[in-house]
Amino acid sequence: MKFTAFLIKYAEIALKGKNRYLFEDALVKQIRIALKKVDGKFEITKSQGRIYIECLEDYDFEETVGGLQKVFGITGICPVVHVEDHGFEDLQKVIVHYMDEVYPDKHKTFKVNARRARKNYPLTSMEINSELGGTILDAFPEMKVDVHTPEIELFVEIREKIYIYSRVIPGAGGMPIGSNGKAMLLLSGGIDSPVAGYMIAKRGVKIDAVYFHAPPYTSERAKQKVVDLARIVSAYTGPIYLHVINFTDIQLYIYEKCPHEELTIIMRRYMMKIAEHIAQETDCAGLITGESIGQVASQTLKSLAATNEVCTMPVYRPVIGFDKQEIIEIANKIGTFETSIQPFEDCCTIFVAKHPVTKPNLNIIKRSERNLEEKIDELFQTAIETKELIIVE
Repeated sequence: MKFTAFLIKYAEIALKGKNRYLFEDALVKQIRIALKKVDGKFEITKSQGRIYIECLEDYDFEETVGGLQKVFGITGICPVVHVEDHGFEDLQKVIVHYMDEVYPDKHKTFKVNARRARKNYPLTSMEINSELGGTILDAFPEMKVDVHTPEIELFVEIREKIYIYSRVIPGAGGMPIGSNGKAMLLLSGGIDSPVAGYMIAKRGVKIDAVYFHAPPYTSERAKQKVVDLARIVSAYTGPIYLHVINFTDIQLYIYEKCPHEELTIIMRRYMMKIAEHIAQETDCAGLITGESIGQVASQTLKSLAATNEVCTMPVYRPVIGFDKQEIIEIANKIGTFETSIQPFEDCCTIFVAKHPVTKPNLNIIKRSERNLEEKIDELFQTAIETKELIIVE
């Protein structure tokens, strides 16, 4: 069956009242971006609470649907056949052809669900349901009507053209990118942070990212791994501005001047400071991390409180209550897991202490940080000034 259009379904956007059009426009923008990556020519229109994608030339169905399934805000993708209104008998013929092509196995129950948006159409919605249901039964006697739990629900929308569809392919859900501001993701080479970025982006937040690189202790391949992860996530979020920070000198200085059991906490505090500095420069409204309570020593409640203390902007931790298996399931779903488990370590794992403190006392941490006062501001500024920007898409 050649589908000539797609009807795009959304959920939360419909509840936005007078601001609904802003979210619809944001969704249309993201659909356009997604369709630029696939072969074909498409026209996107909004009409009476519907978003339609008209297919103006030949296109690859699987590629197009795959691209649309990565657009946040879409809950359903409905492949549509649309026909000009040349009378009800013509519509009956198209319906029979549609059911024959789309459902080779006719031993199914069905229901017709007509919506008459054009009120001058000669039949009411109930009459359309009844007449087309009879037409299908006459053509395929083995089919049966079930108005409560049908295996096939055939939708017929009477508009300027008549739209016919019965399949609803699941979309990514959430809210369209850019409808809820921008935030800065602390992206490592692990499993958790790409998932955290994906989850916040799903709520309509544009994502930038910062990665802390520690050459020669971390390799160029470790850096490339993070770029690869950003590229996978960008299929959902759009282009990601990845800020690469050379963190070696700061880590070595902390290692030299501070108690080793506090190394991870103090290192994390300076990561958060640098990430917040870049976030403020780039108009981000918050930071995102992949921390989960109790997963490692730096992610106990007291450790998280100690790292939070250096920030003035909100820190969002969408996987905070997830166990590792739940995070892995999402990583597999979005395609980041296999890249995350490649054996290229990041700076967090290279400089971890043998016996890190799990219940840090903030006053003691701050006292230890006074040992850094001679050079830390200079090193901080150098790290900012020498950062590398990679645009990933």
